[in-house]
Amino acid sequence: MNSVNPTTDRIRGTLLAFYRSFMFPTSESMRRWALAAIVVNIGITVTGAAVRVTGSGLGCPTWPRCTPDSFVPARIDTHAPVNMAIEFGNRLLSFLVLAVAVACVIAAWQLSRGERGRPVLLRLALVQPAGVLVQALWGGVVVHTLLNPVTVSVHFLLSIGMTAAAVVLFARAGEGDAPARRLVHKDIRTLAYVLAAAAFALLLAGVVVTGTGPHSGDEAASRFGFDIQSVVRLHTDIVYVVVGLTFALLFALHVTGSPVRARRGALVLLGVELSQGVIGYVQYFLAVPAALVLLHVLGATLVWICALRVVFLMRSRGPAPVPAPEQPEPHHAGV
Repeated sequence: MNSVNPTTDRIRGTLLAFYRSFMFPTSESMRRWALAAIVVNIGITVTGAAVRVTGSGLGCPTWPRCTPDSFVPARIDTHAPVNMAIEFGNRLLSFLVLAVAVACVIAAWQLSRGERGRPVLLRLALVQPAGVLVQALWGGVVVHTLLNPVTVSVHFLLSIGMTAAAVVLFARAGEGDAPARRLVHKDIRTLAYVLAAAAFALLLAGVVVTGTGPHSGDEAASRFGFDIQSVVRLHTDIVYVVVGLTFALLFALHVTGSPVRARRGALVLLGVELSQGVIGYVQYFLAVPAALVLLHVLGATLVWICALRVVFLMRSRGPAPVPAPEQPEPHHAGV
């Protein structure tokens, strides 16, 4: 019995801590839920790419059902079971994204209550479940258009938008609500905004390359009618612009004695960009192998997140307010 009690208590304590993280949230637990939203949005973006590179884009040929007669994979002669499993698994991951989104909303709603409430967090958190709904409906459009590259590109960009909203929620949960105060020269912060815009342009160029090249997701899928060499060259040119802007930002932060956290954030961004560049060149010369495509998609989302993060590191809104005292711990009798 003595060996059971500590295990039971640990499980009970873990579940209680999990419950309190969104029902009686602090700024720190709100940030953890926002971080979880970032992670699951990255996850569904990368697994979406896995659906495409494995040719499983129409593994579930109907929507919202997987097959005409079933919501779950069922044997049909026109589709391989493994492709159905991959596509259906990606659909199931949407429920994890939704669960985290709901937890973010509950935690943000709790923090928005009272005189010292922060309604801005609730507004930001609501983007997550709304985004899941839009993504789910748009997934139906993608299926019914037989993976048209325009609809597939929008599907990816919606995930990028949800990731950006989660990054903003993460940043705002860890700071106060005072007017934003610049920590760097205004021209340097403008440069950071330009860099973030260039990173978004890079994502747009990337989806054009994706919609033009191989790995369409299914043999029935159409492709953009662009010359692949031309769109790859355009994408590469924008990469040089983004990396150049990052170097310029790092130099400006260094010579002006800007806060260490801003310089560190820009340095991390540069490291991610260089790693992404190496992956991009290797996959190009190896004829775009599937595994490297997944790494490249992961790298693209990390570049986007780091670019947004740099913007928030260049200003301050003061410390996050301390929430009202939490409810007392419930008493549990010994087992």
